[in-house]
Amino acid sequence: MSTPEILFYVIIGILLADFILERILEHLNAKNISLKLPEELKGIYNEEQYRKSQQYELDNQKMRLITSTFNLIIILLFLFFDGFAFVDQLARSITSNSILIPIVFFGILMFALDIINTPFSVYDTFVIEQKYGFNTMTVKTFITDKLKGWLLSAILGGGLLALVVWFYHVTQDMFWIYTWILITLFSVFMMMFYTQWILPLFNKLSRLEEGELKSSIFSFSRQAGFNLKDIFVMDGSKRSTKANAFFSGLGRKKKIILFDTLIDELKSNEIVSVLAHEIGHYKKKHTLANLVLSVIQTGITLYILSLFIDNPVLSRALGVSQPGFHIGLIAFGLLYSPISRVLGIGMNYLSRRFEYQADAFASAYGFSNYLIGALKKLSVKNLSNLTPHPIYVFVNYSHPPLLDRLRFLKSSSKQTAEA
Repeated sequence: MSTPEILFYVIIGILLADFILERILEHLNAKNISLKLPEELKGIYNEEQYRKSQQYELDNQKMRLITSTFNLIIILLFLFFDGFAFVDQLARSITSNSILIPIVFFGILMFALDIINTPFSVYDTFVIEQKYGFNTMTVKTFITDKLKGWLLSAILGGGLLALVVWFYHVTQDMFWIYTWILITLFSVFMMMFYTQWILPLFNKLSRLEEGELKSSIFSFSRQAGFNLKDIFVMDGSKRSTKANAFFSGLGRKKKIILFDTLIDELKSNEIVSVLAHEIGHYKKKHTLANLVLSVIQTGITLYILSLFIDNPVLSRALGVSQPGFHIGLIAFGLLYSPISRVLGIGMNYLSRRFEYQADAFASAYGFSNYLIGALKKLSVKNLSNLTPHPIYVFVNYSHPPLLDRLRFLKSSSKQTAEA
């Protein structure tokens, strides 16, 4: 058996192993589901709400099974019937420009994949989310979001890819350094200007009106030494009844964004407690730490990519006789996925620790009970699964489960009171 054939079956093995792992994790999670309200959840959910949350989780699990199985079949068909070679030939028939070929290649793949997955997205939004009272999106908004998403992908994604391919043709083995710098600059740019330039394309942002809530938020931000210029409200209700809040930006560009649904759902002190948690991330330098780790991870990945991207064996493993940057990138991405999975588990573990630290920050300012109340309300509102399997949490959760956070906040509140 030749080296390309060995690589081909290694790729198949990786895809199947990843699929089987996800099914095992989903099975473990499903085993934890019980329609009877556990004793420890009484006071958070009532019987009817709990059954609804568990059924919502089961429906989502079925949906994930269907979509992941479908996508696995699609990529296996592509691999066994030289689908990548077909798209490569199609791209080369459209243009002979060495920089445009990868752009056309990935454009065809991404557009086709999005189109064939659109029915699943429609079902998820207009059937499952609608069934549980979450969806507020109209068909017009759904279509508009799709078109805007495609346009952004073409402009930003196509532009970045063109620069990366150009770096490759000009510098060859050194392209990974220039690409690393480019991605780092782009990441910083998105962190600083996402809410200013990108988010308004999809949602309306308005300044929080004067009143008790705004006064309370600014009062706490001054107390915490957090220089806050303004607070914005996003029309999250345009798409869903689910509530959220987030912090965005660096330096003078930092902003706090509240979903309008959050304001409708929580009391002022509860909202301030949620923002105290978000400000805790900033004060504990979690945003900067995540950026630095992401930059390091990207650099390592690009360096490894540079060692293999020129190898024609990668192209032949996907059935493509004429080597190309884009084909090598696809093959490398498939082979690298196990490492990516391990790194993802590590990042999730770190993220969960950061969440506890941000909770402790809010607790130190006396917000434990308010944050507990807010988390309970949001969990009920969003029909969160409160009994995930520990292994599923370890692999997939970036936030600790609700019950773990409540225990931590109660302990943290007790320690603060004793101090």
